[in-house]
Amino acid sequence: MNIDLEGRKAIVTGSTAGIGRAIAEGLARAGASVVINGRGEERVAAALREIRELFPKSDLTGVAADLETAEGARALFAQAPDADILVNNVGTARPKPFFDLADDDWLSLFQLNVMSGVRAARHYVPKMTARGWGRVVFISSESALNVPKEMIDYGMTKTAQLAISRGLAEAVAGTGVTVNAVLPGPTRSEILSNMMNELAHSQGIGQEEAEQVFLKTMRPTTLINRFATTEEVANMVVYICSEQASATSGAGLRVDGGVLRSIV
Repeated sequence: MNIDLEGRKAIVTGSTAGIGRAIAEGLARAGASVVINGRGEERVAAALREIRELFPKSDLTGVAADLETAEGARALFAQAPDADILVNNVGTARPKPFFDLADDDWLSLFQLNVMSGVRAARHYVPKMTARGWGRVVFISSESALNVPKEMIDYGMTKTAQLAISRGLAEAVAGTGVTVNAVLPGPTRSEILSNMMNELAHSQGIGQEEAEQVFLKTMRPTTLINRFATTEEVANMVVYICSEQASATSGAGLRVDGGVLRSIV
């Protein structure tokens, strides 16, 4: 399969590292113009420099904007007013016991993980429907369906993304715009790798061993018995953004290593 995204402009939120970075690289490899986004100028500039070294002929731009806030969203829209492909990837997890979560913890995470995608879709999707072509992808998580007790607020935001993705797909039905969600499982992303480093340090073990401890204790239903790579998640996203995926919309697509045991 030859995926060709020449002439398409993509925006990937939260793309200076981790899954977002791998998605940005995958889209650039397929020929798309890509907008890299992160909160700080320094990280955005570093990501741009490194991706340009990989793909010197690619059309890449960077926008530093904190998408947890409406002001940050407006800054993104001002610098990147239009897109054919929108990947709502930005988000984080802040492990904390349920009874220690304050209102501000819930609201802050909801603003970043959920409202960032709502605002971006509200801005970019009407122009996609007017042109008759577009791709919107929400990066959810297997935690949307397998809510972790140590991150209930995170699971809530990922479930919300599934609801928004399906509802938006219904709202734009028949326009040539597809909307889907991708559900990664345990992945060697920046956030989870940092968590594994802390676990490894605390137990005096290596990171790979820490990953196996995590899988055995927290995700024992894994079928691949390892963490996925960010590139493996990105491969699914690049496909969903392609012309070849034009009949897939309103779906929740798993790259979870088989953690979720349901067959539908």
